[in-house]
Formats: sequence, structure tokens, C-alpha cells
Amino acid sequence: MDRQPSPRILMCPPDFYGIEYEINPWMNRDVPSDTALARDQWRGLYEHLCSLGADVQLMTPVAGLPDLVFTANAGLVWHDTVYLATFRHSARQGETPVDREWFETHGFKTVTLPDGMNFEGAGDALFCGDTLFAGYLIRSDAPAMHWLAGQIGCRVIPLQLVDTRFYHLDTCFCPLDPHTAIYYPPAFDDYARRALQQIPKLIPINEIEAIRFGCNAVVIGRHVVTNTGCPELADSLRAAGYEPHETPLDEFLKAGGSAKCLTLRLDGEEAAVWPAG
Repeated sequence: MDRQPSPRILMCPPDFYGIEYEINPWMNRDVPSDTALARDQWRGLYEHLCSLGADVQLMTPVAGLPDLVFTANAGLVWHDTVYLATFRHSARQGETPVDREWFETHGFKTVTLPDGMNFEGAGDALFCGDTLFAGYLIRSDAPAMHWLAGQIGCRVIPLQLVDTRFYHLDTCFCPLDPHTAIYYPPAFDDYARRALQQIPKLIPINEIEAIRFGCNAVVIGRHVVTNTGCPELADSLRAAGYEPHETPLDEFLKAGGSAKCLTLRLDGEEAAVWPAG
């Protein structure tokens, strides 16, 4: 796959981020986000990614859409096409028109999935090599993933998620390169765990670091950026030839998100080997 000179990443500043509803086990309106701290932590991630050579492009925040900050869920990017999210919960459905406008303004073609299919973007659809690994049941539907694979022309492996704390695939699985991924095994059913074994090198993460969202990482070359509090994962990454980076993101854990949730790779993840478009 052709690469841009710098990896391109979409982020959205957290101007209107907050815990305004409860749609996953992490959200509690009685435990609000600290607005100033959330902005500082978001800025820390943004500056860290820029320092690693990323070209970070920004979406304009919109009042009333507190989770617009989690750009990973906007859609699945494939070459110059974006398959837009169809959110399960009404609280997030207002994000899609905003996402569509941004993508179309910036030269992407947008595609909407057929009616009745729930799909939550790169939160649940991640390439490892030329295979699309697809989380389903909690937020996205398996038929949506098969439809996407048919449109793209790739193999898809649906992975059933069984722990509601890990409601999107990117909270418990992160491809690092076409042959390597980190994951939290108990987040998956037995079949999914067996299916994942076809990835040549799987790096498991323990529960303590899984709930720090260690798998919700941003990969830029051999650099892996995570939330703080994942020392064993950092050791495993170094042993595998990667350089770990930590930046505090606890304000976003309150909504069930971390580094990966706050970003959307616009030119293909490091682990992706895309079929010709």
C-alpha cells in the first residue's frame, strides 16, 4: 500500500466533551469529566503524535455531540472511500452528518451502509495484513461486517465480543503490523480467540492493563502510544521491537475511550495491507 510522507490522523478537540449520557459501563453521569484536564490530556496526545511525525488534521467540535472527540468511530477508511458509521445508540447518531461533511470536504467518497445494519467504524473494524478483523454483537453487527468485506473485496473474520467493558474491538485488540497484534483474550468468545491464533505473533495483555485500555493504542511505525499505567505491556512491546510511549488519558477512560478512540488513521493503519482499490 502506498504511504503518505507522514501518517495522516484525524482528531477532534474536546471542546464539548463530557459525560452526558450512559451507553457503556464506563460512563457515569455522577462522575463527570474535568473539562480543563480533558483538554490538557487531549493536547498531550496530539502533541505526542505530532512529535512522532504524524500529520494530524482536525475536525471542528460541535456542541451537543460530546463523543465526536472519538473520531475512530466515524467510519472505516479504505483508500479514498469512507464507510460511515451507523451508530447503535441514538445519542451518537448525530455525529454521522458532521463526519460525512468533513470527509467529503476533504476529498473522500462516503458510503452509507444498508438500513438496519449497525456499524461503528474503525472502533470495530481493523485490518491486520489483508484481513479485516471485525468486532460484533455489542455495538456493530456481523452482517454489516460481511457487507463491508464484500464491498472492499477482502477476507473478514467476525470476532464476538463478550465483555461489555470492551464494547468495541479497538478496546481489546490492536494490530501492530501485518503479523503482530496485542489483545486481551477474555474480551472474546472461544471461537474468536481461536480465530485470532492465525495472527503469527499475538501479545496478550493482563486485566489490570486492559482496563487501562492498553490495547487502545496508536501505532506510528515502530512507536506505540498508550494511556499510562501499562508497564508490562511496555516491556512486551520493547521485546517485540517496538518503542512504547505513555501519555495520560484518564479523563477519556470515563467515557470508555483512550488513545486509539481519539484518532482515525486516514491513510491506512500500519498493520493494513489493503487490496488494490
